[in-house]
Formats: sequence, structure tokens, C-alpha cells
Amino acid sequence: MKYNNLTDSTASKFLGKKAAGSVFYNPELLVAVPRFENRNRYSIDSENLPFEGKDIWHSYEFSALTNNGIPVTKVLKISYDCTSKYIVESKSLKLYLNSFNMDRFGETPDDCLNICKKYIMKDLSLKLETDVKAEFLNNDSAKIALFPEFVDLMSFVDVNSLKLEEFKEAPHLLKVSNNNSKSVYYLKFDSLRSNCRVTHQPDFGDLFVYYKSSNHIDETSLIKYLVSFRAEYHFHEECCEMIYKRLFDLLNEEDELFVGALYTRRGGIDISPVRWSKNCTYNGFEKLLDLNTFARAGIKQ
Repeated sequence: MKYNNLTDSTASKFLGKKAAGSVFYNPELLVAVPRFENRNRYSIDSENLPFEGKDIWHSYEFSALTNNGIPVTKVLKISYDCTSKYIVESKSLKLYLNSFNMDRFGETPDDCLNICKKYIMKDLSLKLETDVKAEFLNNDSAKIALFPEFVDLMSFVDVNSLKLEEFKEAPHLLKVSNNNSKSVYYLKFDSLRSNCRVTHQPDFGDLFVYYKSSNHIDETSLIKYLVSFRAEYHFHEECCEMIYKRLFDLLNEEDELFVGALYTRRGGIDISPVRWSKNCTYNGFEKLLDLNTFARAGIKQ
């Protein structure tokens, strides 16, 4: 069976089936999906990526037991580099993390978390063939707001006269003009919507674009382009990279670019891929990368 070019060997083996998961810790539940399948379609060379980046995951429902049966519940934050050959399929990650729920680890809550963290980093690193980091956030961690300087894209248009008709990714909608000097742009779009290419379930998120260039990407055209994702079927990480690549192709080689897609949670997990040019001086996303910090943006997160 195929799900949008994904075979059972690469897509989640649990999709379309009643999946009870496992009562006990089970790393065999994890499924890896190769990045090249989508990158090849958009001329993104994995050996010479036009960006740097991280994939950040928050699991809001992680729980396990101590040896005495005491429940320990925390928010888990996971990070790995965009240079990895694989991403983890999200349903398989949920089932894997749920397999800790009724199992017992350590004498104290701290012991329990430390043991679980070691298993999670080891299992994901082996499955994805990359270095995966993980931390549990403190229960009293305050949310640090990200991207306060970004301006709502919709403020550039008259929404009553705006007409949107294309809902499959349409890069031809993007329009660019040249200015005499470089300018800096901070733009956000809080109505990003795409669909999982395996489950076909909708995904919603906030998109953030920073660029410094003498080229100006017309804001109305950018809105039209981002709306064209509404009927696309891609993973979160793929959408972020597709948008980055389309904008990158409109700019000059020496220009700066950052694209971050902070998706809302589904199934207790959210995914926040961020990509930036190798010369990017903007660093407003660093708190998102900090595994000890709960950093989000927007009320939807």
C-alpha cells in the first residue's frame, strides 16, 4: 500500500490500523522517513544544503512510573539537525513515547526522568542515524515569547478585496522587485495550513520569515503563495524547507534568510522546524533551540 509515494516500509506501519502501542517501553515502534524523498522534488541537495537548521519537537504528554509506581509527568523537548538523513514519523514517535507510560524506571522521579531521557536519545539517534538531544522542561518554566518584532503579513493587504484561488503549492504566485539598497523584513503568517502526506490530517501553524536583501518579495504575492499550501500533503519539515527554497531562489546568493514554521500540537506533540542561511545574522530563534527553555510564539502554541 502507498500513501502519497510513501510505502509501508518508510511510512508508519501503524497507519490505518488500530494501534494500541505497547504497555512496556518499546523502541521498535519508531519509524524513520528519509528526507531525500521530498528534497529531490525541489532541487534541494542534501550534500550541499542551502540552509542550516533544526527540527524541534515538544511532547506535552510524556509520562512514566518510578519503580514504586509513582507517576512522573513532564514536557519533553527534542532536537536534531536538518542534516540528518531521516525524520521520525510523528505517530510512531507518539506510540513510542506512550510506551513509557506504564513502565517503571528508577527509584526517584529524577532517576526515572534521567533513565528515560537516555533511552529516548539513544533510540532516536540510532533510528535517525544522527545525534538527537532531549530534555525535560521544568514544570514551572515560563513561556518565552518568540519573534515579537515580526509584522503580520495580512496587515499589508485589504482583506476585503484580496482574492485567493490557488490551494496547491504555486511558486509562480511569488513576485519580486529590486530595490537600490538592502532592507530588512520581519514577516509572520498565522494561517499556515498543510496536510500530513501520510494520514491526510490537517496541520496548522505560524510561519515566520526574516530576510535581508535588495530584492523585495511582494507581501500580497507571499500571502497567496503561503495560502496555496492549504491542499498540499507534506510533513512539517518538508513545508518549511519548500518555503525556504522558493524564497531563497528569489534572493541573491549573499542575502540573509530565515524561515520558521511553528506548528500547533496534534496528538500531544508539536513540531517546529527552523531553517536559516549560513550567513544569517538574525538570532531571535535561539531560545527555541535551547532545550531547557519553553519558547513558543502565538496563542495557538
